[in-house]
Amino acid sequence: MDRFNPEVKQDPLEDIAMLSMEFGRWLMECGASGAVVDEFVARVAAGLGADRADLRVGYASLAITVGRGAEVATRMCKVGSPGVNQRLDQAVRTLAQQVEQGGLGCAAVRSLLDRVVQETPRYPGWLVDLAVGAACASFGRLLGVDWRAVGPVFAAAALGQFFRRSLARRQANPFISATLVAFVGAVGGGLGARQLGSHTVAAAMTAAVLLLVPGVPALNAQSDILDGRPTLGSARIVWVAVMLVFVTAGIWLGQLLLGEGR
Repeated sequence: MDRFNPEVKQDPLEDIAMLSMEFGRWLMECGASGAVVDEFVARVAAGLGADRADLRVGYASLAITVGRGAEVATRMCKVGSPGVNQRLDQAVRTLAQQVEQGGLGCAAVRSLLDRVVQETPRYPGWLVDLAVGAACASFGRLLGVDWRAVGPVFAAAALGQFFRRSLARRQANPFISATLVAFVGAVGGGLGARQLGSHTVAAAMTAAVLLLVPGVPALNAQSDILDGRPTLGSARIVWVAVMLVFVTAGIWLGQLLLGEGR
C-alpha cells in the first residue's frame, strides 16, 4: 500500500511531528549525538507519511517542521537531562527502523514506543553500583593506586554511585549532586586507604570519583561540532566543563577535610 496515496486516510501532520520528536527526545536523553537524532527522526517522519522533515536539535529542546504536499506543520518539545542508556537507545533505533518501512499509523507507533520505554530491561541498581565500584578500582590501578587502596576505592565508588542514584530519583540538581557524590567518594576512598596504610591516598580519592567523568557528553560535543552543529556542541561542552568544576570542588572539599593534596 502506498502511504502517499491521497485516497488513503493519513494521520494529521501535527501527530506525525509530535511522535517523530518523541523518538528524538528519547534518543537525546539516552545519550545520542545530534546527527543520530536527526537521522532517526527523519526516518520515523517518512515512515509515518511525511514527504519531508526538518529538525532543529537544541541542547534542551527539539523543533521540527514536517510537510506533505502543500501542508506543513511545525512543533517543538522539551528535552530532559542527558543520560546514558544504551539498551533503550538501541531499542528506540530498532523501532524507528521498523516504522520507516511504513504500514503503521501514529496510534500504533505510539503504543509500540510506550511499550519499548516501559519494557526495555534495566540492570538492577545494586549491580550497577558494584560494576561502577569495580570500574573505578580498575582505573585506580591504572592511575598508580597501590593494592591496599583498591578495596577502599571500590567501596567508596560503589557507595557514591548508590548516593548518585538516590539523588537522581529525588530530581536533585545534577551539579550539586556531582559535588556531594564527589565529596562522599573522595572522603570514603581516602579514609579507607589511609586506614589500610596505603601510600597513594590522594590518588585513591581521585579514582573513587571517576564515575562522575562525563565521557559520553564530551564525545557527543566533539561529534556535534565536527558534524556542523557548533551551537549544540558548544552547549554540551559548557555543560561538561561546569560538571567538571563541581566534581573538582567535591574532591577539593574532601582533600581539605582529610588534609591531603597540600
